Amino acid sequence: MKTKLTNREQRERRHKRIRARVVGTELKPRLCVYKSNKFIYGQIIDDSKGKTLFAVSDIKLDSGTKKTKAERAKIVGAMLGKMAVDKRVKRVAFDRGGFIYTGRVKALAEGAREAGLDF
Repeated sequence: MKTKLTNREQRERRHKRIRARVVGTELKPRLCVYKSNKFIYGQIIDDSKGKTLFAVSDIKLDSGTKKTKAERAKIVGAMLGKMAVDKRVKRVAFDRGGFIYTGRVKALAEGAREAGLDF
């Protein structure tokens, strides 16, 4: 008898399929996205060395101004893109982490593209 997978298990399976294809190298690192119910996180990772080059989240954003989660995600993407471009990283491989490419994930990607990243 089959049991239904939880949403988390389904996302983890999707992420495994994505990671089978998306690999970060020194010339083209991986932009990895993770979102929780409250926050969104973005990392640029060089898988060949096993190192995280940059990491940004919206946890420490200015809490005085009220912004939607999508607006905060776009800011995180722009911050991540700016950090990467400053260190001469132009191209990345986008890893959406098993999440659907809408809403906050899309906003983060658009923010990174506007900052100068190419993917």
